[in-house]
Amino acid sequence: MPPKLQRIFPALYLLGILSLLQCPSVLCGCNHPPIIANGHYEKISSYLSIVNKVKYECDKGYMLHGQATLSCSSSRWSHEAPQCKALCLKPEIEHGKLSVDKQQYIESENVTIRCDSGYGVVGPQSITCSEDRTWNPEVPKCEREVPEGCERVLAGRNITQCLSNVADVKMALEVYKLSLEIELLELQLHKGLKC
Repeated sequence: MPPKLQRIFPALYLLGILSLLQCPSVLCGCNHPPIIANGHYEKISSYLSIVNKVKYECDKGYMLHGQATLSCSSSRWSHEAPQCKALCLKPEIEHGKLSVDKQQYIESENVTIRCDSGYGVVGPQSITCSEDRTWNPEVPKCEREVPEGCERVLAGRNITQCLSNVADVKMALEVYKLSLEIELLELQLHKGLKC
């Protein structure tokens, strides 16, 4: 070995040992922790300047999906990075119910709308929470269904076929009865004015 190299060799050897002490093989080799959309990570522990454990958190309005804490071991992160999925608020549907009833839904979660008896879905029956925190397609409505032939119920005929529940039928008959009484009174009043 040339004399010049013999003088540098101990310094290189010492540098190699120091770098091994500073960065043991079980910690070295992990790339920076993965960056995730709509969230961030915090270092939990590190050895000198090398991060060996991180914890992920999501921004407001998003929910963590996957492993929150990752650690570096054998030059690899312990798990894939989690995702921050958008949260959609529960859609309010008058005269209807949702297949899954909760206050918030995560991105790509799908719900089905079921209308109360006598009401029908106007719009799509299934909707999905999208990454912009809105429902796609637009949230439908539940509107009163009028059976065919019942658009105009004349003089109370066929009323029982056109209304779905007994209370509605009773109410309609009472209103019809009241309208007949008013008609009779108007007729009597009109006759009384002629006399």
